[in-house]
Amino acid sequence: MVMFFFLVVALAVVVAAVTLAVVGGGENGPLPEAEPERLVDFLPPDRPVTRADVDGLRFPLAARGYRMAEVDDALGRLGAELAERDARIADLEAALAGARAAAAHVSMDKPAPREGGERP
Repeated sequence: MVMFFFLVVALAVVVAAVTLAVVGGGENGPLPEAEPERLVDFLPPDRPVTRADVDGLRFPLAARGYRMAEVDDALGRLGAELAERDARIADLEAALAGARAAAAHVSMDKPAPREGGERP
């Protein structure tokens, strides 16, 4: 029975010491406020987001955290879709430029209509 009371008193002393250290009863005062971790690699505000921007994006961890594998999978998919979108846009712009060049070439080859609506 004496051993039980000794363990209870020892536990109370340890809990009190930890509480005083955290609350500010120690010689250095309370624990300093922890600066929250912030996102360092922002997405660029002055240009469209690219695959490289998404690949380099890393989120800070918090006390409750996040499932890194799930976020990394989502960012991987987003990056792949951005790359696919950019390639598709480049193909469409090239096709449009080719169509415009062909249309300009055809309009230069057409003879000018004669005045008065005469037929040859």
